[in-house]
Amino acid sequence: MERGLFWLPLLALFIWLAWAGWNEYQKLEAYRIWAEKFDRAKYDIYAVLGQKGCDVTWGKPTRQEPANLQTFSLKDVQEIRLIVDDRIYNLADPPAKGRAIALEFLFFNSLNSVRIPFTELALAVEWGNALQQDLPG
Repeated sequence: MERGLFWLPLLALFIWLAWAGWNEYQKLEAYRIWAEKFDRAKYDIYAVLGQKGCDVTWGKPTRQEPANLQTFSLKDVQEIRLIVDDRIYNLADPPAKGRAIALEFLFFNSLNSVRIPFTELALAVEWGNALQQDLPG
């Protein structure tokens, strides 16, 4: 009986891991279908991001399709900033590591900004540099 009680939590853990893996697989498949219409796209657990020409679309990954999608034009962006642990860094000289990573887009005629979260610092810097090159004029 003790052996059965010992294996029961392991069985529950296995079922939970299988469910978590299936859930993440569904998110990746929904992202793959969504990303086909973009020139460049990225997926991580915090956000999906897609670029088609000057338009940038981002949202939160879900199992059906990305949710809370927002789109803006790079033509309206004045500056792209790298935010790491609530500090502003230059894309050319990022820190070695950080926990809370985001790209912030500041717009010409607005006090609003958009922050897109990233899990990896190197990926945020790569996207920031690529989008910086696509900024008009």
